[in-house]
Amino acid sequence: MIVDDHNSTPRSNVVPTRMKAWAWLKHRAYRLRWVFAMLLMLFAWAKWAPMAPLFNTPRSTVLLDRDGELLGATVADDGQWRMPPSDSVPERFERCITEFEDRHFRSHFGVHLPSLVRAWRQNIKAGRVVSGGSTITMQVARMARADHDRSVWNKLVEILLAVRIELRSSKDEILALYAANAPFGGNVVGLDAAAWRWYGRAPHELGWGECATLAVLPNAPARIHPGRNRDALLAKRNRLLDRLLEEEAIDSVQWSLAKEEPLPDAPHALPQLAPQLLTTMQRSARGTRICSTIDRAMQLRMSAIVQRYGAVLRANEVHNAALLVLDAPTGEVLAYVGNMPDADAAHAGMVDIVHAQRSTGSLLKPFLYADMLQSGERMPDQLVPDLPTSYDGFAPRNYEDRYEGAVPASQALARSLNVPAVRALREHGVERTRRMLVAMGLRSLHRSGEHYGLSLIVGGGESSLWELTGAYASMARVVLRFSGSEEAVRNAVHAPTAERGAGAEASATDPPLNAAALHHTLTALQQVNRPEMGAGWYRFAGAERIAWKTGTSFGHRDAWAIGVTDRYAVGVWTGNASGEGRPGLTGTLAAAPLLFEAFGALPDGEGFDTPYDALEPMRVCRSSGFRASADCDAVDERLVLHEALRTTPCPYHKRILVNAARDRRVPPGPEAIATSWFALPPALEHYYAPNHPGYRPLPPMLGHGAENVSMQMIYPANGSKLFAPVQLNGELGRIVLHAAHPVPGTTVHWDLDGNYLGSTLGDHRLAITISDGEHLLTITDPDGAALETRFRVVSARHEH
Repeated sequence: MIVDDHNSTPRSNVVPTRMKAWAWLKHRAYRLRWVFAMLLMLFAWAKWAPMAPLFNTPRSTVLLDRDGELLGATVADDGQWRMPPSDSVPERFERCITEFEDRHFRSHFGVHLPSLVRAWRQNIKAGRVVSGGSTITMQVARMARADHDRSVWNKLVEILLAVRIELRSSKDEILALYAANAPFGGNVVGLDAAAWRWYGRAPHELGWGECATLAVLPNAPARIHPGRNRDALLAKRNRLLDRLLEEEAIDSVQWSLAKEEPLPDAPHALPQLAPQLLTTMQRSARGTRICSTIDRAMQLRMSAIVQRYGAVLRANEVHNAALLVLDAPTGEVLAYVGNMPDADAAHAGMVDIVHAQRSTGSLLKPFLYADMLQSGERMPDQLVPDLPTSYDGFAPRNYEDRYEGAVPASQALARSLNVPAVRALREHGVERTRRMLVAMGLRSLHRSGEHYGLSLIVGGGESSLWELTGAYASMARVVLRFSGSEEAVRNAVHAPTAERGAGAEASATDPPLNAAALHHTLTALQQVNRPEMGAGWYRFAGAERIAWKTGTSFGHRDAWAIGVTDRYAVGVWTGNASGEGRPGLTGTLAAAPLLFEAFGALPDGEGFDTPYDALEPMRVCRSSGFRASADCDAVDERLVLHEALRTTPCPYHKRILVNAARDRRVPPGPEAIATSWFALPPALEHYYAPNHPGYRPLPPMLGHGAENVSMQMIYPANGSKLFAPVQLNGELGRIVLHAAHPVPGTTVHWDLDGNYLGSTLGDHRLAITISDGEHLLTITDPDGAALETRFRVVSARHEH
């Protein structure tokens, strides 16, 4: 054996020892690699592996105005006030909560080991759990794992989850999660709900004392909150304020003022400034934070106006009303009063009437007027017939229950005459009109034109205040866009929008009604006047440049008024949600006053610019409003839409020869005087002349005979179908025949199916009882002039 001189260890033992050390090092390195690999895998899992959302609890639906201020909120589905998370946490609350719960929040990785050791020692000494040592991140993990008891295993799970949260989220995001899900006593969860419930203000408006109070609440929300153990809560708050002073987070003045702030008493009710809008929007955005287009100040003003006007309505047993204000250039909703603010449950106070389907009354007439203008079927002011009318048993009547004979189309619209509107719809086509209305945004009119019939234009269809006000705003927007308004959106025809960022998209299609036709329509609506309307309203509407229209449904169940300026569109509905009608419940009497009060609270408009590029000068007959013919003597040059060139020239002026006294027409001769004469057909003249003293009937022919007389049947019209009424005793009721003769004081003889009925003098009306079937009516005058009319009668008992 060889022995080293300097070491007593034999050389044969040195080599194996070194080999063992090397093997040990290799084995340790191998184990370290495995540990490192496992840690790397654990990190990758924690950082990138799929992780379910931390919180799936139901949230309150929150409605904000256009500036982010709270308009209202609903309680979450589980009965808690728990608002959706905010993007940030107010700086004061952040300092308070980190000072109270986790001073090292910004520096640790989710777990603070010294705090855990301290808590372990405190719990061992006390013999029970008195401290958890949890960081804010660990508390977020514990809140995410609700309903788990405090145990070592659950603490380890919370630590692991806290690390995952730290790896995936920023510190600001973690703090926002804590603030949104921490309990604050009672059924209040989250900082936003706590600020509103305990202080009636948003979190960023709270002072140091209020933030300190809320910061200490989540520590033991069941035992200590403003409604329980108030002294203990006050002591905890003040200790936190003392620490903030020590850490120089606040100065002595702020500290003193904060300590003087009282604790909150009972929870505050959250604002409910637009409850119906909140309910409606909640259907599609439940549990979210909805940023609306509502102007808070305007919403408050309009709600107060509606509530004040409610006393007037209730005097007539009318209990509901709704008001909508739109920004005309964009269609954004600025105020939304969905019902009478003080209407109770017995009167459907929570029903959102803005979206309720109701009979439209006369509100569709302006769209028909505009469509006929742009189709070349009407001149803006041409005379249209207004006389007794019946189509297949449908006999429209004007509100005043009288007839003008002939009235300018613009006045017929401004005065909302039903008979001219029904006759116009029959001429234009019901289905054609319905398609145009749908294109203008009235999508509720989804049935066929045959379903609605001619009653469509006088309330036979249903729509909502939302759609109707939006359609009127679209009319204004088309004109504004043509005039180059920078605010008017590119897609002029679209529904209103009440949510920020949900505006109408640009559209390449042209609007269904052009700017020129709508210019004439809005001009006519600016001249609206009613016999029952006070003169003050007319002056106000003119001064404010308001184009407005009213509507009343059959049975006085709905009263409407909608007005537009270049800045706003305002829609008003009044009535009973139950559908009960009331006497005097008309658009003019019950809705228009509220409309004008609303406009009075809005900034004035500047009026619509005239779309000169869409108009052209045209010679117009002053008497008839038609395009002037060669026979028209008084002619004006007006700017009219180009399509009016397709209308017929004036049919009522004719060149005649009269004597020197101008009271007889004469044959050609040296004493004959040629003149232009404005003469209406007998039926129109019958009603027109009494209302126009300056009108002179066509003079009779000197020595006139039957060939020079033109009679006209007013009712029934040739080829019409009449519905004979049936009385309670089962007998047929009477039908009133009506004719017009151009010569006053003439006797007219009536014959039905070859049987003489009687004679009339002056006013040619004859009431008869008539059987079902086809009939031939013949009228004659003493000069032998005759007129035949064929019609069919169907009694009510046989109409099916």
